[in-house]
Amino acid sequence: MILRVVLALVLSAPPVMTPSAPPARPCPVAVPAGTTCGFLLVPERRDAPGRTIRVGYAVHRSTVRERRPDPVVYMSGGPGSASLQLTGFLAQMFPDRDVVALEQRGGRYSEPALDCPETAEALLGQLRRPPADVAAAAVTCRDRLREQGVDLRGYTTKEMAADVVALRRELGYPSWNLFGVSYSTRVMAEAAAADPEGTRSLVLDSFLPEGVNWYDDAERNLTDTMAKLGVKDAFEAMTARLNASPARVPATDPLLGQEFTARLSGDDVAAVLFEGLAGADVAAVAPALLPALAEGRDELLRPLADAAGEGLVSHEFGLYHAVQCQDELPFNASAGRSRLFTHNADKAVCDAWALPRSQPTTAAPRAPAFVLGGQYDPTTPVRTSRPAAEALPDGRFAEIPGASHAVFLSSACARRMIVEFVADPAVRTAASCQDTDGGRREDLRVTAAPYAIARAPWLAAPFAIFALTALAQLVAAALKGRALAAYGGLCGVAFAGLTAQAVYGLAARNATALAVGLPADVVPYTWIAVASVVLTAAGALLRWRRWPGWAATAVGAGFLVWWMLWVT
Repeated sequence: MILRVVLALVLSAPPVMTPSAPPARPCPVAVPAGTTCGFLLVPERRDAPGRTIRVGYAVHRSTVRERRPDPVVYMSGGPGSASLQLTGFLAQMFPDRDVVALEQRGGRYSEPALDCPETAEALLGQLRRPPADVAAAAVTCRDRLREQGVDLRGYTTKEMAADVVALRRELGYPSWNLFGVSYSTRVMAEAAAADPEGTRSLVLDSFLPEGVNWYDDAERNLTDTMAKLGVKDAFEAMTARLNASPARVPATDPLLGQEFTARLSGDDVAAVLFEGLAGADVAAVAPALLPALAEGRDELLRPLADAAGEGLVSHEFGLYHAVQCQDELPFNASAGRSRLFTHNADKAVCDAWALPRSQPTTAAPRAPAFVLGGQYDPTTPVRTSRPAAEALPDGRFAEIPGASHAVFLSSACARRMIVEFVADPAVRTAASCQDTDGGRREDLRVTAAPYAIARAPWLAAPFAIFALTALAQLVAAALKGRALAAYGGLCGVAFAGLTAQAVYGLAARNATALAVGLPADVVPYTWIAVASVVLTAAGALLRWRRWPGWAATAVGAGFLVWWMLWVT
């Protein structure tokens, strides 16, 4: 028995793995069975060897009989986003290959982790009055990291690319397939150029080419995306209105766990939307949201203000600024003069840190490369990613309709195209995602009620009371043969069921939409609720004259007032 187990393990192991693979460690996130986690020991600065750091990674071993020998290695974007939590997702995407998820040096699951709560809090503090001092917060964070022995000059794209190459050699794979998204497309492109013999193929989702000046292009990219969504005029009207009279909006500080009042100008909202539109779910609701904001529906700003805070806990800001201040911002002419407060804050941090500017990479990857871009992506738009893909020695490009940033996360068609490319990188097909699941525009009845209910579920009590009353009325009236009252209860139950079904379907498809409104289908359903109240009142007046009939009528009438005046 033991011999069979050992033999099975030997036969199922990839022949390219060396016996001296780094020791395993407990995985810091949930991962599928067959996954081990470890640290790659690397110099903090390869140009000045001395201190070493540890870069986290996870390896998921495929268990299929015909496993491919060359794995997929993935790194998330940011800079400063974590990678390990996507191990299971990628393992399902590539069941016939090992999957390696590699953290960025300085990331959440590497050591040291360059978190900067000081600057994150100061960035959110830009929405307060008076605004927080971002530069002072950056100095505090820098000094704390220095005391820990951190040399910020070691946290660059070039060093991360060298980590990718080092991990391949450490794990013993002769070659593998590189998969980058957003910022990490730069890392993977550089790794492929530095390690041509070890790179079988290159997938670049939401490609950020080396020569593109991200800060200089940001405002144009945002305006172009609004035009593609058909809301450019509404966006400009919203911006002008709120710049003239900023809104005061209650918001939650996720770092302190406290509520505060945010002051949102039109430019502030534009900055939040620039970040938010990276998600296809936000792009799908923008055509409903922007006109409402242009008309003065400021109650819809609460989810945007909360989203600004939540975005600050998704990155390690020490790492983010170390990369931006060396590899990106110094090459941009407009840095510090943007309408987007987030970009001006980045300039303040970089001025305070005074890190040296990096040297641009000149080598191009020679491996077959597949570049994907989202139609509505304001961060790495098709306008720049398509020509960059065409300029690669063996590059090809696909635009995903309806999608935004990081298209593989939202589009099954994009994932299928990626898998097909990795299976045979030499095949140049004219694959397309037209008429597929690339995304959709949500048809919404704009209202702030669903978001308020999500934060305080007791606010939905009138709906629950109405539904339960209608159900009880249906049962009691049916047993007593009271037709009008029974039909009234049936209409109430039908309304509640149809509305719940529509809301559930929207939440399953795009939960973000519930921060903006309800499915438009619920508006005609209101007439079913009206019919319920009318029939109940008629039944109480004609034949059901005792208090239950009038109580049910009162509940229904009160519900309609709540529904029509507050919800819809």
